[in-house]
Amino acid sequence: MLERWRVRPGSTVDLDAVDPAATPGAPGRKDATLAALPALTEELAELQDRLAAEARRSLLVVLQAPDAGGKDGTIRHVFHGVNPQGTRVHSFKAPAGDERTHDFLWRVHRAVPAAGEIGIFNRSHYEDVLAVRVRKLVAPAVWKARFELINGFEALLAHEGTTIVKLYLHISKGEQQARLQQRLDDPDKRWKFRPEDLADRALWDQYRAAYNEALTRTAKGEAPWFVVPADHKWYRNWAVTVILVETLKKMDPHYPQPAEALPPTVDGP
Repeated sequence: MLERWRVRPGSTVDLDAVDPAATPGAPGRKDATLAALPALTEELAELQDRLAAEARRSLLVVLQAPDAGGKDGTIRHVFHGVNPQGTRVHSFKAPAGDERTHDFLWRVHRAVPAAGEIGIFNRSHYEDVLAVRVRKLVAPAVWKARFELINGFEALLAHEGTTIVKLYLHISKGEQQARLQQRLDDPDKRWKFRPEDLADRALWDQYRAAYNEALTRTAKGEAPWFVVPADHKWYRNWAVTVILVETLKKMDPHYPQPAEALPPTVDGP
């Protein structure tokens, strides 16, 4: 199941060759796929409960997408059924304060999930080879060196018991335009619109090239990338849930046994 979205290590990624409106593996069209989600959500919640109880390993979910790509919506819909005590969401914005005086991975390492947790990154350390590259915030020699630093960082996390799932939510330029326009038209969504979104949209091709290289250079066995067609939100939510359920099933967390035998039942007075 996972192979239909996984980027094969050593392959060259070409996002233009992936249809963002495709629905591979879905149980059917929208209604049938939505009908399949509750059972998957229940399974995700059970697996998360076992992971929290086991308290030995963690799961890190990295979400990357173009502006209006659906990161917030994915978090809201996919994780709505899990126990909030066992999940942590961290949104990475432009570095500020102490973050600017440390290396680019300092703030990221501080946010990785603890044993028993599912950590969700809404944007991530990948902005340091994406946004900084496209906006020319650092010299090419700086961001190019970061690919291997990221690979080493993720290998360290995997070695220490963190399973990593990196998800690229793949939308078309036309779908992005429609979603940005909806933000402008809907008073309840207007707060999400930033003027910078239009500036970044003008750099669509540069971002696409940056993502192609980032996914190609950092798709590793211990830290796989999954490209999820995301023009259809209902499909995106189903696919991401399937990926997480299958990943946790491979981890196979177990409820721990009591450290000591329970005392015998005490009779009443």
